[in-house]
Amino acid sequence: MAKNTSSSAFRKIDVDQYNEDNFKEDEADAISATVGPDENEITTLLTQGKSVEALVNVLQNAPLRCKNQHVKDNALNTTLRVLLSIKSSQMDQAVEALEQNDLLDVLMKYIYRGFEIPSEGSSGHLLQWHEKAFAKGGVGCIVRVLSDTNRA
Repeated sequence: MAKNTSSSAFRKIDVDQYNEDNFKEDEADAISATVGPDENEITTLLTQGKSVEALVNVLQNAPLRCKNQHVKDNALNTTLRVLLSIKSSQMDQAVEALEQNDLLDVLMKYIYRGFEIPSEGSSGHLLQWHEKAFAKGGVGCIVRVLSDTNRA
């Protein structure tokens, strides 16, 4: 028989730490993703006529896991500026330049965010972007965007 059977030390163990289903957000990812796109670089690319490169740059540097709303709003404004600067005839080329499906999903996130804050002439242009992105990404692109917890 054990000497110390009335010990309650086992009750102080946190058994939840061993559960695989516990969600813990990676703080390193959240910190690294707070930067967002460089507005000066984007402006330079747009003035040089490299709007497709500007779009790829904006989408690659999107602050998706950032908690700071100010950073997200600045990224949204920069992305909308790039999207609205690309002409309808260049949209197919721009969508084809998005080789990774992740970038296409980020584009779709910004299109939907652009729908939330319409300005004059932007809704029709964003609808054209939606059509082009949907043609390449299909329904899966829309479902991934709507079900993702990381908002643009």
